[in-house]
Amino acid sequence: MAARETPSTHGHSNSHLWLVGLIGVAAGLILLIYVPSLPGVSGTILLFGGFHLVGALVLLASLYVMAGNRLARGLPGRTRRQDTKDFDFGWAPAWSLGPWIAALILVAIAVAVQVATPAYWPIAMMLTLLAANCFAGGLIARTVGRYEHAALPMVDLLSSDTGVVLDAGCGAGRTTIALGRALRSERIVALDRFDSNYIEGGGRALLEQNLRLAGLTARVDIEFGDLTALPFPEGRFDAAVSAHAIDHLGPQKEQGLREILRVLKPGGRFLLVVWVPGWTMFAIVSVLALLFSGKGAWRRMAESAGFELCDEGMLNGNWFVVLKKPAGSGR
Repeated sequence: MAARETPSTHGHSNSHLWLVGLIGVAAGLILLIYVPSLPGVSGTILLFGGFHLVGALVLLASLYVMAGNRLARGLPGRTRRQDTKDFDFGWAPAWSLGPWIAALILVAIAVAVQVATPAYWPIAMMLTLLAANCFAGGLIARTVGRYEHAALPMVDLLSSDTGVVLDAGCGAGRTTIALGRALRSERIVALDRFDSNYIEGGGRALLEQNLRLAGLTARVDIEFGDLTALPFPEGRFDAAVSAHAIDHLGPQKEQGLREILRVLKPGGRFLLVVWVPGWTMFAIVSVLALLFSGKGAWRRMAESAGFELCDEGMLNGNWFVVLKKPAGSGR
């Protein structure tokens, strides 16, 4: 396994993790200080003490969401991670705990509304239903992080049994492992900036560990690089895959697509897997799912970048599309 280290030139702010944590801190303080003073709550010892307890739990959990990985890295024994026999994709606490924290907050507010202002019971009911939705989203989030869910759709990606495939935005290796399981002889290049604060340590050490456990070390080259300025010459790859990475580029999503097109050989195919608005994403991130780019927007960006659309579908609540670099394209 070869690795070429180049400095990262673009940082990830990932401010959404801090936003999740700050919202949770605010909600925890409200449940801890304000809600116990409401009529109907303050007069019952069980409710009075219960909301203090729930508020404290929400407050502590939200603080952990903001700094959980940093705290974990400082604990004794973390250096033994490389000896583990389990795959670990290092997702931050905000991903696995966030929906459950939201469910706890919504249930607590629903109880407060029902006790303090019974006439507003429809609001309490709606909050309870949203809490159930968030709880289900937490189960989904924890499930998809397991090794057995490291899978890709069965699509026509390569025209031969040999070739070089790019995993663009590999993170801790979930997609790289899926490629290794599906393609038995091809060489894989796993690229990332390894600076995301929603993956423990940025993902580099976890990627190496996971590749070793999967028996893929000899077949994978690790490269440092930015999705909007790939460190490869034109036409370097026979195929490419990017799962849950380009959709994190914000206004630079189309630039990321153009870079993938550039490094593909003419006729090369690109499997793109992204989050789109839908029930699965709504269960995980609630109304924030409405901010995701839809299928139509992704099709327009791909066509604008120069791709031809070959196939599309859904896998585990995610949308995938197979794009092709035109055979006569010189870009």
